[in-house]
Amino acid sequence: MTLNNIAAPVTGMGSSMGSRLGFLRRNYLLLISWPIAALILAAIGWSVLLAHLNNERLRVENRAFEQAATLSRSYAANLERTVEALDQITLYVKYGWELTGGKFELADIKKKGLLPPAALLNVGISDPNGMLVTSTIPGARKVSIAHEPFFIVQKNATTDLLYIGPPAFSLLRQRYIIPFSRRLTDPNGSFGGVVVVTTEPAYFVANYDEATLGKHGFMGVVGNDDIIRVTRTGQSVYPPPPPTLLAYPELEAERGTILLDGSKWFRDKRSRYVGWDKPTEYPLCAVIGLDAQETMAPYWDYRAKAISYATLATSALAIFTVVAMALSVGLALRKYRLEAAQTTYRIATEGGNEGFYIVHPIPDTNGAVVDFEIIDSNHRGAELLRERREELIGKKVSALYEAANPERLMQLLSKAMDKGLYEEDVQVPGESSLKMRWVHLKIVRSDGELAITLRDISESKAHLAELERRSDEDVLTGLPNRSWAHRYLPRAIEHAAKGGSMLALLFVDLDGFKKVNDTAGHAAGDELLRNAARRLKEAVRPHDQVVRLGGDEFLVIVEQIEQKADAAHIAERVVLAFKESFRLPQGVHSVGTSIGISIYPSDGIDPETLLHNADIAMYSVKTSGKGSYHFYDQKFYDALRARLEREAELRQAIEQDQFLIYYQPRIDLMNGATCSMEALVRWAHPSRGLLDSLEFIPLAEESGLILGLGELVMDKVCAQLAKWARPGEKLVPVSVNISARQINEADIAAILSATLARHHIDPELVEVEVTESCMTGDSTEVSRALTAIRKMGVKLLVGDFGTGYSSLSQLQRLDFDMLKVDRAFTGELGKTDKGNVFFKAIITMAHAIEIRVVAEGVENEDQIKILKSLLCDQIQGFYISRPLPPSEMQPILPKWFFPSTT
Repeated sequence: MTLNNIAAPVTGMGSSMGSRLGFLRRNYLLLISWPIAALILAAIGWSVLLAHLNNERLRVENRAFEQAATLSRSYAANLERTVEALDQITLYVKYGWELTGGKFELADIKKKGLLPPAALLNVGISDPNGMLVTSTIPGARKVSIAHEPFFIVQKNATTDLLYIGPPAFSLLRQRYIIPFSRRLTDPNGSFGGVVVVTTEPAYFVANYDEATLGKHGFMGVVGNDDIIRVTRTGQSVYPPPPPTLLAYPELEAERGTILLDGSKWFRDKRSRYVGWDKPTEYPLCAVIGLDAQETMAPYWDYRAKAISYATLATSALAIFTVVAMALSVGLALRKYRLEAAQTTYRIATEGGNEGFYIVHPIPDTNGAVVDFEIIDSNHRGAELLRERREELIGKKVSALYEAANPERLMQLLSKAMDKGLYEEDVQVPGESSLKMRWVHLKIVRSDGELAITLRDISESKAHLAELERRSDEDVLTGLPNRSWAHRYLPRAIEHAAKGGSMLALLFVDLDGFKKVNDTAGHAAGDELLRNAARRLKEAVRPHDQVVRLGGDEFLVIVEQIEQKADAAHIAERVVLAFKESFRLPQGVHSVGTSIGISIYPSDGIDPETLLHNADIAMYSVKTSGKGSYHFYDQKFYDALRARLEREAELRQAIEQDQFLIYYQPRIDLMNGATCSMEALVRWAHPSRGLLDSLEFIPLAEESGLILGLGELVMDKVCAQLAKWARPGEKLVPVSVNISARQINEADIAAILSATLARHHIDPELVEVEVTESCMTGDSTEVSRALTAIRKMGVKLLVGDFGTGYSSLSQLQRLDFDMLKVDRAFTGELGKTDKGNVFFKAIITMAHAIEIRVVAEGVENEDQIKILKSLLCDQIQGFYISRPLPPSEMQPILPKWFFPSTT
């Protein structure tokens, strides 16, 4: 075949319209496959997106119901305490009136501070005819209340009961009030009048918190008689009429949640997620509503953005499909033309450094190709085969391998005939007629013949082999490095799998290397690593592989073992090898080893998993004392991963401020007034709801996140105090808990000072509470921090006293203001004499050094009686009040009337 014979078909094919039509017929699938694939991908994407959006909507709605239920429970508890306080006032006035025979002047009682201020409520007493005989409202004597529903109810009552009347317009006060009344009896047991306590409806919804309920949230109180006492939406309070709630739904259960349609139930036409809860002692129901529009707003924004992005992605996919179709057809056409033009390649390679051949297949009688004939070659190709070009043309390929087996080359040629193209770097066997070690072989089929190109790449292969050898060696120690291990491990695992044997990876980390590097210098560190490498090689078996992964980390690949004990034996030898100190020019240094072991196939079947699990096992050694070895344990890994996930979740919560501050009042035992309240942090977890501090504070302490969380809590408390101070109300201090890590690892005094200045808060309104254990660390650092805080005017409290190891001398030296006795000791009061004596001793010693005492965890009236008899100063606990959510006004409790100690 001449050059013209080869080139002529190419020229004809390029200019033939029939060839182009034939190309399109053979590639029509290429034209339609892209649109079909794009439609399928778009359909899948939209289906997944819409399903995800539906699930997200359900998740947001479920979270809204959970939040409504939680808030209604808290509101019901607060409502019950408020009504209970009002009931105590009615009982106090009732018994005072009856015991004094009617000589009970409310104005005098009010002047003595035994009744709350008129801004909160008013008290009145009527005679049997309904005429007011005494009242906290000036000028209210001789006013008739006989027509009032509460008077009629009490007059007709046969037993003493607290009657909570519906809202009514008071002519005396010119505003709506809610009456709370009890029946008076004369010495003969007959009806003697009525004691009535009135308060404004707004009093029961004053703790509306816009941060929790939003601008259009709902609060309401409804009686069991289905009469609405008061409702509130946002900043507007509505005593009926007209109420915010148009009608009261039939809520038969004690508590629950429901979505109410705004067009049917609410005057402002806004739908709400409503939660209700009924106090156990009083015929009322607390109702909380979260505005559906506000609650779902983030979801709708997210949905709109998601659909917008999906639309853009679909458009981009359509554009990509069109472009891909055009490029694919163009590439296929170029490939078609290129394959046809390859028959002219020999001319282009003549005189070059590549050998070029054209061979023709020789079939047998059945049509199977059994050999190939060389029909053309360039001079370089003949030279590579040590032949003259004229003698080479016409020879069979098999004739070139008379002294060797030509099967490998025949297989490559047959593969190229089947597929049209074959290209590979081939190592030339020693018996080959080619005078080179490596060739780049390229075989292209063209019009039923094969065009073969050979290029000598022996020199580049040798250079590459040297580079690979150097890249696989650690420069400092001469050991194989990480990249070598990544290539070697798959082969080692494959060999172990075929042989049915085990393989072990020993992840070795040097204990104390950083100290040597930092104190003696990098030269000493490098010398130590070289010596460590030699000890490792000596400690393991001759055929085991020792690899330096980097830094002070090494890997030992232990092959051909039958049981885990074999790996343990080698690990023990490595640990023992490092017991002796290293004698370096820079001095004598001791370095140990922590070794983690993973086993193939029980701990993984691929290099990445085995390395990862060996690293995890080594970490377990580090956390349990170092200087030993551990096998990989899935339970340890699961625990570690779970802790890291919880830590990441808590870190995100701090960054996104997912926390609420609740406030638990502290009561003065002498006068029953609220004297302070403790700030308690709660985590508003996106999926688990409101979490108590015990569920995340220990993790924050361990991980160091307590520093950021503590600063966040301090800022939120000061911001809340600033908000409470705006109406001009008198405030009580709020105590903030700080941990030992905040004192030791942060400038807590500077942080507190900056926070107070930022929110313009009087230091006397903030108290700092530390646990007793804080004083067991660096006493100098603790003393310096607490002294700086005290100089600001901030009071210092010791919490959980009795659980640590501090002494009263430490308390006096650090100049604490108050000591809070742990709830464990409060719980022992009244159970044994020792419990009372111990508590008395604490109070006596604290008073002796002028420190006041607070009893934590008060849960019943008997404990209050004992504490009062022991001269305890203040009390705090669930019996007084549970922690309260933030509200518009500081949640100061009505004065308590404590039981007598006699």
